[in-house]
Amino acid sequence: MLKPLSDRVVIKMIESEETTKSGIILTSSAQEKPQIAEVVEVGPGLEVDGKLEKMLVKKGDKVVVNKYAGTEVKYEGEDYIIVKQDDILAIAE
Repeated sequence: MLKPLSDRVVIKMIESEETTKSGIILTSSAQEKPQIAEVVEVGPGLEVDGKLEKMLVKKGDKVVVNKYAGTEVKYEGEDYIIVKQDDILAIAE
């Protein structure tokens, strides 16, 4: 498994729906890039002035991420994105 360092978080995007609520099927060009992801792993936190800052997300959280944030990584056949905690905008509850 990928183990992020510092204040980085490994996320996996949640597939967007391909059909609208009214039943219209969207082509891939009409779909927006999904912004909801699941947290797969969390780094230990960022050390500032010798003190470790607490991570605000945890493994399993559903989060909203900045649309073009992070670095895409393919690991063991799966697609992940590694983002900094600052690129996470909200936790979806």
